[in-house]
Amino acid sequence: MATVHQWSGLEAHALRLALRMSVRVFAEHLGVAVRTVSKWDSLAAATEPRPDTQAILDTALARADAAVHLRFETLLSESGRTTAAGPGRRVTSSGPRMWDYESWTDDLERIVVALSRQNFSFASSLLTRWINRWRPPELDDKGLYLFARSTALLGDLQRDQGAVLGPLSAQHSYAGARSVFTQLDIPRRVAQLDLSLAVVTEMSGKLEIAARHYETLAVDDRLSRRDRARARLWVGTALSKDGNHDYAACVMQAATREFEDLAEPDDWSVAHQKLALAHRGAGDLTGALHFIDIARSSQATDSPMQRVRLDTAHGHILLSDRDTRDDGLLVLDQAARVAAQYGLVHQLRSIEGIRAMSEGPTGPRQR
Repeated sequence: MATVHQWSGLEAHALRLALRMSVRVFAEHLGVAVRTVSKWDSLAAATEPRPDTQAILDTALARADAAVHLRFETLLSESGRTTAAGPGRRVTSSGPRMWDYESWTDDLERIVVALSRQNFSFASSLLTRWINRWRPPELDDKGLYLFARSTALLGDLQRDQGAVLGPLSAQHSYAGARSVFTQLDIPRRVAQLDLSLAVVTEMSGKLEIAARHYETLAVDDRLSRRDRARARLWVGTALSKDGNHDYAACVMQAATREFEDLAEPDDWSVAHQKLALAHRGAGDLTGALHFIDIARSSQATDSPMQRVRLDTAHGHILLSDRDTRDDGLLVLDQAARVAAQYGLVHQLRSIEGIRAMSEGPTGPRQR
């Protein structure tokens, strides 16, 4: 049976994992505060429970069954700590342990959800926690994979906040993540980062270059069918922004059919939004309103980002007709308020650009 002569946060965390309890349940099991357990998890060997809590942990370990003891010993053996008789002092190591990887993986799932809801501050705090914790040379292949995933998600965060180019930008983060996935020889992840870098190229205004990159990725077997369809849709987006609206609409229609075949309602809705803007650019306001109405009625994910994008596209279309100009300004005002609330800097810039254009000659007439 395992024994611990001096508990630290490291052993307490290992016991929680061995018992397969959440932070809250473990705190209730011991009769301590949730923040105390969280402190053990975050500080590990750098903190030690109070003497009375040491006794509580002794009792919890003693009452655990054999399977828990085995898991507890396995976890601590991976950390280089001793659990049997002896001094029981620390053997330090700079690299992450098994429970670090478990916590890191759990946090990556939280980050994905936070980004989907545009909760940038929470996502940033979790990403900073892990990216700054170790240097890549300290990590094995599993750690490098998690590091690259974290860096790619940091790129997503920076992109959504409008930091596209520069040393603290989406481009820099995506390139770093791509380098690590190349080192790990994971072609699918490398291709996904190529797709993300193409998006950055488009956002920075290099539309022709972006379209060429998208065209290449649309037939890249390293990507999933869904990602290839997204690349095809974004070919159309870049073409439409560059003024080639009719051809862009044809390309987008093909991507839309692909999303329908794949049963991807979110992508299907986004494709109709893009189609609406292509038709607006071509001067077909009736078609533009038709497609934006489909997008607005069929969106499956009501995230702040998607609401802003839909309202921005809708307002842009309404501004193109003198009769609906005032309605368009109201819709854009609503989009701007939500964008400002969630820190969607790139979307705010787009809205400001549309407003500036509307102050000039009236857009294309309905045909």
